[in-house]
Amino acid sequence: MPTQKNSSGQLVIPIYINSQPLPLDSNSKIFPVTSCRTGEQIHFAHSVTEDSANAACEAAWTAFQKWKRSSPSLRRKMLNKVADEFERRQEELIQSQMEETSCDRVWAINNVVTSVNYIREIAACVSSIMGQIPMNDKPGAMSFVFKEPVGPVLTIPPWNAALVLATRAITSALGAGCTCVLKASELSPLTHHKIVECFETARVSVDAPSGLINQVQASREDAAQITELLIANERIRKIEFIGSAAVGRIVGSVAAKHLKPVLMELGGKCPAIVLEDADLEKAAEMCAKGALLHHGQICFSTERILVHTSILDTFLPLLARAVQSHGPPGLAVHPGIASTARSLVEDAKSKGARFLINNHHNDPTTTTTTTTTTTTNNDSSSSNNASLEPEILLDVPPTARLTDTESFAPISLLYPFDSDSHAIHLANSSAYGLNATIHTRDLARALRMGRELEYGQVHVNSVSVYTSPTGPQGGVKGSGWGRQNAGWGVEEFLVERFVSWHE
Repeated sequence: MPTQKNSSGQLVIPIYINSQPLPLDSNSKIFPVTSCRTGEQIHFAHSVTEDSANAACEAAWTAFQKWKRSSPSLRRKMLNKVADEFERRQEELIQSQMEETSCDRVWAINNVVTSVNYIREIAACVSSIMGQIPMNDKPGAMSFVFKEPVGPVLTIPPWNAALVLATRAITSALGAGCTCVLKASELSPLTHHKIVECFETARVSVDAPSGLINQVQASREDAAQITELLIANERIRKIEFIGSAAVGRIVGSVAAKHLKPVLMELGGKCPAIVLEDADLEKAAEMCAKGALLHHGQICFSTERILVHTSILDTFLPLLARAVQSHGPPGLAVHPGIASTARSLVEDAKSKGARFLINNHHNDPTTTTTTTTTTTTNNDSSSSNNASLEPEILLDVPPTARLTDTESFAPISLLYPFDSDSHAIHLANSSAYGLNATIHTRDLARALRMGRELEYGQVHVNSVSVYTSPTGPQGGVKGSGWGRQNAGWGVEEFLVERFVSWHE
């Protein structure tokens, strides 16, 4: 499954349909992929047309006719071979992420390791798919409920965790007996291509049908049109989308128009609640790490920190010190993301917000109102204005856009509270509902509060950027619906079919 080169000798990420790359010709449209770290074009990608998008859906449908009746042992064997392939090709998977998304090596390694864990756990759940034989009131009648794969799935993963989120989506769908059309991100098509390569190698090794995964990508200007066409295609039976709430609303409305179900994991505004009995030093470290990891470009990032008033004076310098000692937060994937975050901070500042720490602030025990600017990392990345220094803001008014807009940057807001009920009210005062954390030594108290928090997952004494391959992951409210991981993810791509027998 090689990449291609155009007539100028430039590397081009292919469209991949029915286990074959779509040939380039004089009419093929290609678009550049640019590294934010260097500002240079690193390769190109073949942009899909309406005809080739429909062909990808048709290939997925053809493959589905065979794959839906594949044995659990074959599915499990293939998925475990995919995990083996990820481990064998770890270094090139790391490098493609770093090149395309400008992430650091630690984040790229984490994506590989987490992907392997997800794949193996989902593979282990394949043989747990089972139906029921319910009672039937009619004499002489019998009822059977079968769990059947829903059909070809359109997978639209993001770039920020380019490897793990696309891999998990594909693995759950294939584990359920579905096939996929992967609409790769225009920012990370090579990383998504390498995922397909790993699955393709495993597919061939177990003699599974061709066309299980069909990759397309579109230039940014064509993305909306192509996405709607793919959703509308009659062969597509479900969509999985991971991305911003704004785009999620569009995807959801288009899917609703065509009566297609959607599994969506959208943005977040994660609150970290620090109670008065917490290990304050550890809590400060967890809050800082959750806010700054991967330049804050994680839907699970700690965007709000809620601190009990009785410990505020002790906690603030600990938090400031933890932020300052964290090291450079990295880079945005492109300057536009950093620019948007800057505008949110400036809006909050104009409405009275203060700064606990920013790039002009050196004293971790006081607050300042100096403005935010970009800084220079150890490489040459800052010339493109894609790097932001950490910001912890105080006294952000409800009228500021940053109050409930996901910053997707190394920025967090701090609020005091004086009771558990007050903390719960502040935490739930958000359109989002993806994840939250609580820091306390009291398990019973954490469980009571956790059940009142309107979030898909609540982690106690942990960094907010935490997931487990064996636990469900997903949001409520404006953070989407449905669950991924393990058996929960496989179930998302199954439907019940009721068959009755009458004498």
